[in-house]
Amino acid sequence: MLNTSVGECKKRLFEILKTQAFFKGDFTLSSGKKSSYYLDARLVTLSAEGAFLCGKLIRALVNDKNPTAIGGPTLGADPMVGAVGTVSFLEGRPVKTFIIRKEAKGHGKGRMIEGPELKETDRIVVIDDVATTGKAFLHSIDALAQDGLKPVVCACIIDRQDGAKEALAAKGVEFVSLFTAAEFLKD
Repeated sequence: MLNTSVGECKKRLFEILKTQAFFKGDFTLSSGKKSSYYLDARLVTLSAEGAFLCGKLIRALVNDKNPTAIGGPTLGADPMVGAVGTVSFLEGRPVKTFIIRKEAKGHGKGRMIEGPELKETDRIVVIDDVATTGKAFLHSIDALAQDGLKPVVCACIIDRQDGAKEALAAKGVEFVSLFTAAEFLKD
């Protein structure tokens, strides 16, 4: 599977997301909004195949940005960060990886960003599993800004198309996704 084309990997990831992580019903999203469907991407990103596919595809999605550091907000980004790091190593172009806490630790160094030290010269990519309003991305951008850092792009597996792109544009950060919610809503 390491040498499988990006197109084939994307097709497979969509298939497993659609069959294992897409649900119809009445849901309340983390943004507080109501929805008639839910995409629980962690059901896929926490599987061996899903993690690998996400790692490979996120890496390919942001490759043109020449990233040197890739990370994102806990909990959605956690499994993907490890996968992207592993894929980058296997490709011979390892990147730093990091996780952004919801709030700074109350002990130790009191850090909000966990992982190797990030520098202003790093080309930082922030990733997450699903984006709705962009709240987790905005939190991540603010956490990075506290250390004088700014991402070159934010990327996710699925854009629910509910304001994330616009919210990030207002912060001057590009946003890309592998899939949109509209693709999952097609019958």
